[in-house]
Amino acid sequence: MKMTSPRNAFGVSPQGGRTQCPSKTGSTGARGWALGALLVLAAGSALAQATPVGLWQSIDDATNKPMAEIRIRESAGVLTGVVEKSLAPSESPNCDLCTDDRKGKPKLGMEIIRGAQKAEGKNVWEDGKILDPENGKTYTLRMTPLEGGSKLQIRGYIGPFYRTQVWVRVQ
Repeated sequence: MKMTSPRNAFGVSPQGGRTQCPSKTGSTGARGWALGALLVLAAGSALAQATPVGLWQSIDDATNKPMAEIRIRESAGVLTGVVEKSLAPSESPNCDLCTDDRKGKPKLGMEIIRGAQKAEGKNVWEDGKILDPENGKTYTLRMTPLEGGSKLQIRGYIGPFYRTQVWVRVQ
């Protein structure tokens, strides 16, 4: 077995030369680069998998003020979203303008996102519906994670017209 010189914290021997572990081939620098590349790939993979699942703060598109916290959950590939907390006063605590099974029900705890699914080959969730409990309107939904999943673009469509909000991840 070959003896090697002692190394300091930087892998440099007292004589200023680099040392190598006798049982390993290659330099410490090459292993460091390989580890760094692996970490970058893992981080990129995590960002590519950003999903709408989590707790979001809805931001009003007209006033740019926080309105509510919405919890988005996934079950069997389908997303739903429920209002967990109100952050702004409302004229009515109930959805009086709703026209479906949510009519007259409390806005707090209300399921406002239904049926969204991930589009094949894209980082987009669509084909669901989103309800605006303030006006009772239901929109066709498209959700797109932004900035590595820290924000979520919510776009609601009625025919060719749409309305967009960007929500901020709480957790």
